[in-house]
Amino acid sequence: MRMDQRLLACHALLAPAVIVTVTGAAAAPVDVVEEGAPGLPGRAFLASTVIAAPVETLCRIVQDYPSYGAFMPNTRSAVPVGFGAGHVLVDITLDLPLGQIRQYRLRLEPRQGPDSCRLAWQLVPRPDLRPSQTIADTTGWWEFTPAPGHPGATLARYRVYADPGPVPFGFGWIVDMMSRRSLPQVLDAVRSRAEAASN
Repeated sequence: MRMDQRLLACHALLAPAVIVTVTGAAAAPVDVVEEGAPGLPGRAFLASTVIAAPVETLCRIVQDYPSYGAFMPNTRSAVPVGFGAGHVLVDITLDLPLGQIRQYRLRLEPRQGPDSCRLAWQLVPRPDLRPSQTIADTTGWWEFTPAPGHPGATLARYRVYADPGPVPFGFGWIVDMMSRRSLPQVLDAVRSRAEAASN
């Protein structure tokens, strides 16, 4: 396999789940578990933490797509470009290190329960972008439920599958930047915004 071809194929064969715990001075830990993605070239992770803010605050934050650029790591912009029954289409632009930029479109589907909410997404192809400008695939979801034993707090779960597609030689770090390394940063960014809104 050439080095400039998809490097992710080998990652699907990785051994068991890996758990990474990131702790902050006053925040609950962020646990990141690598899940299997049999038959797929990308990698899947599930991150979770407890956030000292109510469920409705978290739901509102992750559904405020135009504000993603203000607090989501590596996100230049998130622009809603279409709406349908139960979903919204959002164009995302990521600014990665060394001048790497990735653009893609997501179909996001929010679901509200009596005391919980969920926001699922999947990639929508954009024929106007070359493979080097976009990513091959991503799916995932946010889920917010009351945190057991923590009145007024929320258990936040964030699951993402990502396949960046062809990775140029020397840029294998993009794989982790879009998955393992970014998940704790994303949850901590949402935590900071939620706790500020709740104070």
